Amino acid sequence: MDGNHNLHRNAFYLLLFAVSVALCFVLAPLFSAILWSVILALIFQPVQRRLVVRFRQRRNLAALITLLLCVVIVILPALFVTATLIQQIAFAYAQIRSGSTDIGAHFSEVVHALPPSVQNLLARYDLMDLSGLQQRLSTSAAEASQWIAHQALSLGQNTIQFVVSFGVMLYLFFFLVRDAQPLSRVIRDAIPLDDAHKQHLLHKFTTVIRATVKGNLAVAVVQGTLGGLALWTVGVHGALLWGAVMALLSLLPAVGAALVWAPVAIYLIATGALIKGIGLALFGTLVIGTVDNLLRPILVGKDTRLPDWVVLISTLGGISLLGINGFVIGPLIAALFISCWDLLRRNQRGDGD
Repeated sequence: MDGNHNLHRNAFYLLLFAVSVALCFVLAPLFSAILWSVILALIFQPVQRRLVVRFRQRRNLAALITLLLCVVIVILPALFVTATLIQQIAFAYAQIRSGSTDIGAHFSEVVHALPPSVQNLLARYDLMDLSGLQQRLSTSAAEASQWIAHQALSLGQNTIQFVVSFGVMLYLFFFLVRDAQPLSRVIRDAIPLDDAHKQHLLHKFTTVIRATVKGNLAVAVVQGTLGGLALWTVGVHGALLWGAVMALLSLLPAVGAALVWAPVAIYLIATGALIKGIGLALFGTLVIGTVDNLLRPILVGKDTRLPDWVVLISTLGGISLLGINGFVIGPLIAALFISCWDLLRRNQRGDGD
C-alpha cells in the first residue's frame, strides 16, 4: 500500500510539474503584462482596502475606481511621456542622419581644448587620430540612433500586440486587486513550507516589489526632471530626451544619471563654457547626486534591507537578462535569495541550540 501511495504521489508531483512548466510556456508571450499587473495590484492594494471600507464591502465598485485611479495616475502619464520620447528620438535620428548634429565634430572640439600635456599623452598612445575617431564616433552615433528609431518604429508597428498586452494587464489588475485576499490565502496554503517561513517570504516578496518600484521610480522621476531642467538651462538640445535617459539610468544606484550630465559638463568646460560646465557639475553632484543618496536608501534600501552593491549588480543582471522587467525581478530574486539563506541559518542555529 505504501509503495502504491508513493508511486501515485510521485506521479502526481510529476504531472503538477509538467502542467506548471506548460502553463509557463503558454503565458510567456504575456509575461510583461502579467508581471506589471501583479506589481500595480500590489502597489494599489492599500487604496483598494480603503475604498472597500468606504463603499461598505462593494469590492467590484472599489476595484473599478482603483483601476481608474491607476490609469489616471500611472498609465496615462507613462503613455504621454513615451509618445513624446518617440518624437524626440525620431528628431534626433533625423538630425544625425542629415549631418546637422555631428558627434565626431563635438569630440574633436573637446580634444583640441585639452591642455598640450594631455594631447601629448594621447598622441603617445596613438589616440590623436582625430579623423578616424571622429568618423567612428559619427558612425556609432548614427547606428545607435538608427537602432533606437527602429525599435520605436517596431513598437508602432506592433500596435495590436501592444493593445492586447495592455488590455490583459488592465483586466488582470482588476481581478487581482478585487480578489487579493482570497488569492493570497490560496497561495499561502499551497506553498509547502512552515507558516512562519511562508509569512516571512511572502512579506519579503511584497515589500521588495513595492519598495523597488515606488522607490526607484520616485528617484528616477526626480533625477530625470532635475537633470532635464539642468540641461535645458545650459542650452542642451533635446533636454527632454536626455532627462528621460537620466531617469532610466538612475535605476542603477550610484552611477546612474551621472553617465549623462558628467560628460556634458566636461564638454562645456572643455569648449570654453566654464560657468555653464562648472554650474552643471556642481548641480549634478550636489543636487542630483544628493537625491540618489538621500531618497534611495529611504525608499528602497530601508524596506528591502539590501546593500547598494547588491541592488546594483542584481539590477544590472536583471536588466541584461530580462530588459526593463529586470529592474524589479533582479532585486526581488536577490532579496528572496538572502531571505532563504537567512532562514536556513536561523534554523541551523536553532537546531544547534
